[in-house]
Amino acid sequence: MTEGLRTQRRFSGRPHTARLLLAPLLLAAPASLRAQETPPSVSTDPAQSADPAPSQALDAMPDIGVDWPDMGQPDSITPLPDDPLESQATVPPSADPTAPAQPASPVLAFPTDDADATAEPVDGNASFADASEERRYTVQLTGLDAIADDQFTLRFDELSVLRQGQGKPANLAQINRRMKEDGELLDRLLRAKGYYAARIRSAVVAPPPGSDRLSVTFDIVPGTQYLLESVDVTGLVETAGQEARLRAAFPPKAGDPVDADAILAGRDALSTALTESGFPFARVDEPEVRIDHEERKGDLDIIVAPGGFRRFGAIRMDDTKLFDAHHAQEIARFDPGDTYMASDVEDLRRAIVATGLVSSVSLKPVDAGDGEHVDLDVDMRPAPLRTIAGELGYGTGEGYRAEVSWQHRNLFPPEGAVTLRGVLGTQEQTASFTYRRNNFHRRDNVLTGLVSISNIRRDAYDARTINLSGAIERQSNILFQKKWVWRFGGELIASDEADAFSGGARRTFLIAAVPVSLTYDGSDDLLNPSKGFRLGARVSPELSFQNTTFGYARVQVDGSVYQPMSDRVVVAARARFGTIFGSTVEQIAPSRRFYAGGGASVRGYGYQAIGPRYGDDNDPVGGKSLAEFSLESRIRFGNFGVVPFVDAGNISTSFLPRFRDLRIGAGMGLRYYSNFGPIRVDVGTPLNPQSGDPKIAVYVSLGQAF
Repeated sequence: MTEGLRTQRRFSGRPHTARLLLAPLLLAAPASLRAQETPPSVSTDPAQSADPAPSQALDAMPDIGVDWPDMGQPDSITPLPDDPLESQATVPPSADPTAPAQPASPVLAFPTDDADATAEPVDGNASFADASEERRYTVQLTGLDAIADDQFTLRFDELSVLRQGQGKPANLAQINRRMKEDGELLDRLLRAKGYYAARIRSAVVAPPPGSDRLSVTFDIVPGTQYLLESVDVTGLVETAGQEARLRAAFPPKAGDPVDADAILAGRDALSTALTESGFPFARVDEPEVRIDHEERKGDLDIIVAPGGFRRFGAIRMDDTKLFDAHHAQEIARFDPGDTYMASDVEDLRRAIVATGLVSSVSLKPVDAGDGEHVDLDVDMRPAPLRTIAGELGYGTGEGYRAEVSWQHRNLFPPEGAVTLRGVLGTQEQTASFTYRRNNFHRRDNVLTGLVSISNIRRDAYDARTINLSGAIERQSNILFQKKWVWRFGGELIASDEADAFSGGARRTFLIAAVPVSLTYDGSDDLLNPSKGFRLGARVSPELSFQNTTFGYARVQVDGSVYQPMSDRVVVAARARFGTIFGSTVEQIAPSRRFYAGGGASVRGYGYQAIGPRYGDDNDPVGGKSLAEFSLESRIRFGNFGVVPFVDAGNISTSFLPRFRDLRIGAGMGLRYYSNFGPIRVDVGTPLNPQSGDPKIAVYVSLGQAF
């Protein structure tokens, strides 16, 4: 049976009764409208639609139901007779009946679908007397201001044949046919909102002086909105004590308008509440409304078949090449024995999609056969598991950079990914091997291991490094943005480095570190936040073996806030502070010190260029403390945006940063808002540069600066 709202007429021997049927408007809606809503509509069975005259009494009849019409046949609508309470309404409610008559515009034609309308072409303009002449036209609706909402207007605009042909020439016969169809459409839309006795008069009027377009007008008197006299939801007594709560999930009540949208929305809400309360096989029948035209009321009945209360049972999988049912249960947010909830099933489906291992997945509840549990049958189709990626880039202070990587996302099931990565640039050459295990024994936990060899030549230092590290962490991703993100890891580093302090002589450092980080993300988007805030801290106790053994701890705190000023403007601010407890700047390996400057730091300055400098080449040497600030306004225009910004920062060799030595940069950014996040291009200039700083710096990356 096609989904919709069924309407019957109660026959009780009273006058002015009719049998009606509410058919779903979505059957006539274009696909673009169906994707965003399921609007019901009104159609009338022509064989049953005409009411008897007010003076003619009906014979008593038993209640008669109306079968669903054949949706393959076109709808036809016979309007109701004049409403006895509105028989005097010859003008719209807004008109003044005492006002003197005004001369009417020349009427060229009336449609013949209104009983009160008469075809009386009036030749008010000889140039439009030929009915075969094609003219453009405009469409106007009057009388709907008090009842038409955005949904009503959208539906009419999407479904109106007059609107679809507007702007193209048409003759009077074509316009008349379109007017007839749109008159029926307006009648269905009004009935869907509970107006069953509307008057719809339409006409084609000659163009006003100075225009060559005909005016197609619909003068509408909606009449009185029918109300629900009773609302009966049956079947909820079988819901094991949840009747009152589930009944409250169906909002329509006696006294509410007979509004098909509200009734069908209530049906969907009740269906959702059932599947969220342990009833996976619940069925909610189509709402049935019985209309009484004499009383202008309706009785609403809706029948529910709960299908039995169930708890989660086992997860079933026939194909275990990607991973097995045990791993699926690890990433589910429910345990066997928990009350069945459809949202938990959908959450598991999204989590399986987020692994990147499947192209499609379906989860079907299946009765476990014991009358108490429901199993989940999981069907997955594998996605391509291997990826080759490349990247080209340029940054002021970093030079040119090319990167290529190969990844197998399930080389070691379940979800054991391997990535080989190589970087070749003017200042960096790196080769690395990474192992990553997603959903490690628990949802959202990630186990990583890294082995890398790199040769990095910066103005600040020259380092040849071997790094062995591992970590267990909880991460955010685009599908599941987490409030709390943490990481606990370990690093072993062997590095041969030179900097300005060593006068070009190389020193070998052996470093062991245990970095720990914790971040709270209260923003609304991972890559493009527009409101909320973020706050994070990182602590890394480290031991260094270089001539002597000494220890120190690196501490860094980051915070950012995002405040929307309008629909198009967001003001964002950021602050970062860092310090190193213990040791001196000269003892700490150059690659482990703090630096500032660059696209993710203080824009307008070169990468790592801010801070104390040393030697004949005036090279930066980093420091023990860091302070950075950023303020920017993100102004969006459709898919593009501009971002004026001001950044400031400084590096100090002391324990605490010196704010009086802040370096300030300012500039303008351009954003392109793609489907996967904003692509940014920032151009900045230093306002109080040091010797050797560039006048302009350019940065390109994915995502906002912070």
